[in-house]
Amino acid sequence: MNKKDNNLKDGNMDHSKMDHSNMDHGKMNHSNMDQGNMDHSKMDHSKMDHSNMDHDRGAMGGHAHHHHGSFKEIFLKSLPLGIAILFITPLMDIQWPFQIIFPYADVVAAVLATILYLYGGKPFYMGAKDEFMSKAPGMMSLITLGITVSYVYSVYAVAARYVTGEHVMDFFFEFATLLLIMLLGHWIEMKALGEAGDAQKALAELLPKDAHVVLEDDSIETRPVSELQVGDVIRVQAGENVPADGIIIRGESRVNEALLTGESKPIEKNVKDQVIGGSTNGSGVLYVEVTETGDKSFISQVQTLISQAQSQPSRAENVAHKVASWLFYIAVVVALIALVAWMIIADLPTAVIFTVTTLVIACPHALGLAIPLVVSRSTSLGASRGLLVKNREALELTTKADVMVLDKTGTLTTGEFKVLDVTVLSDKYSEEEITGLLAGIEAGSSHPIAQSIVNHAEAKGIKSVSFDSIEIVSGAGIEGEANGHHYQLISQKAYGKALRMDIPKGATLSILVENNEAIGAVALGDELKETSRNLIEVLKKYGIEPLMATGDNEEAAQGVAEVLGIQYQANQSPEDKYKLVESMKNQNKTVIMVGDGVNDAPSLALADVGIAIGAGTQVALDSADIILTQSDPGDIESFIELANKTTRKMKQNLVWGAGYNFIAIPIAAGLLAPIGITLGPAFGAVLMSLSTVIVAINAMLLRLDPK
Repeated sequence: MNKKDNNLKDGNMDHSKMDHSNMDHGKMNHSNMDQGNMDHSKMDHSKMDHSNMDHDRGAMGGHAHHHHGSFKEIFLKSLPLGIAILFITPLMDIQWPFQIIFPYADVVAAVLATILYLYGGKPFYMGAKDEFMSKAPGMMSLITLGITVSYVYSVYAVAARYVTGEHVMDFFFEFATLLLIMLLGHWIEMKALGEAGDAQKALAELLPKDAHVVLEDDSIETRPVSELQVGDVIRVQAGENVPADGIIIRGESRVNEALLTGESKPIEKNVKDQVIGGSTNGSGVLYVEVTETGDKSFISQVQTLISQAQSQPSRAENVAHKVASWLFYIAVVVALIALVAWMIIADLPTAVIFTVTTLVIACPHALGLAIPLVVSRSTSLGASRGLLVKNREALELTTKADVMVLDKTGTLTTGEFKVLDVTVLSDKYSEEEITGLLAGIEAGSSHPIAQSIVNHAEAKGIKSVSFDSIEIVSGAGIEGEANGHHYQLISQKAYGKALRMDIPKGATLSILVENNEAIGAVALGDELKETSRNLIEVLKKYGIEPLMATGDNEEAAQGVAEVLGIQYQANQSPEDKYKLVESMKNQNKTVIMVGDGVNDAPSLALADVGIAIGAGTQVALDSADIILTQSDPGDIESFIELANKTTRKMKQNLVWGAGYNFIAIPIAAGLLAPIGITLGPAFGAVLMSLSTVIVAINAMLLRLDPK
């Protein structure tokens, strides 16, 4: 990984200026911080480079099957051809009641089979080509071998009937069913995996399409963001997203960087402070000099990290692909041995029958469905618990997890300011009275912290005290008159005296003062989600080490970490989190990453398993393997259970799906013929059908324990 520009690190930005005393209570509008106010419909994504994105990490055999066409479309178009073949060609050389056999039906079947082979078989023999090019024949090669042998031999059988008059059994029925089942299995798998979202496109949507450039005469020119240059001065109105990285040269405001850096509090920004493109301006107007554009910008560097992460191959081995690879080599070797041996023992026709039977028996009907059917069932179960599984490989990897890296803001915590504690510091007042005074003095402000105090009082059913006048105290807080008394709500720093009280770690503390005497205090902060504590206990039970990595400041991070009893890393930029995950993977640890913000996206993509909180950013959702739609970290426990049970079912189905092949192939080749035991094509077809049914039933038995 290349060394990134230092501007990427939010550690260079001053996040320490959050102080209740400096808040403009009268102007701040919380709605301006709403990411949902952006008009994404007008954004230009045409310049995004998606060429490096690997959207199919979980595809069977490790190949991007979508390169060879849509399995759904190919299956649906192939289905009529396959059904027609089933109706006009006998199974096991026996005409069944549902079949219609007429003169030259076999010729018609041969024509239909040729069309089906060329169209329906294309993704498989193209996939086999990819496998051979990479010197790793597997599932696609095995399927191609099966359909090719059954098709070619069946065409030969039809030709032999009309040229020599000899009746030779064909495999058109087996050919058609194999091809249709394989197409269906891959369609099920692709549907279960889902199409990976475009994380880079979602990142681009954080930036507005146009910027308001300030010219030398102070007039404003609207210019596309893509045309901005270093040194341009741009005006950012209240509630707008910042178009580019830069330094404030005029104005002050509070900027919400939570989606980008993980900093939970809106950050006070003044002249000479840095702002990041994609962050949301509060109520003030900012004039920003552009310092970075193009691939040096914060968002562009995050895009690069995501691209690098998604292009890295997973360490997990695809078991089904390995089994198919073994079967391929075994089938080919055994078939060649059978051909030579029976030519010596008997004659060429006998040798061909044993050889073809061996290769047809190797067709992976059940093996091809073993994984997709379990994934389909697992996906449905997960969805019922608020878990969206985008990459089935993540299920197996979770059972091997060593460490889980957890974001703080919006993941372990709510990401919203709430009243953590109201403390009474005077015998003259009760907690209810202090709460009423706090709500009353903050009632006229739209600031999110003020609103959290008002909401706290309403939730407690406490009526706000009516203030006659409220004024801002410069550099300290606010003051007002109520019932003939003068009150101030100021920061602990502005109060300047020591208080005998316990302050929650990382909390913002404001003191309610009457006549220079502290009568109460309110602690506000980012509240832990109810299920976070239980999640940590569950992780420890499964032997998974929890580690919190947050873009938030040291004090806030330490407070949450101490409550949960876990290790932590604070002030983490996207690159820091990326390097943290990368270093653990380099130590051969299997890493799960859980997060919700843009700053989590690269590490979500790089981790062996990325779990995104559903209420987070689209970028994080697109980079992850698993999405928690209910944004509840407690659902991770259900996911771990799902992963363990799904992996167990996959292994069971692989045994059922491939086990009969390892037994049947040698017998089909005539190994037991000297003692009178042979396995003809008809019995082989029965074995294949039985194995497929067992695999399907076993998949449907997958269950989750009730909550």
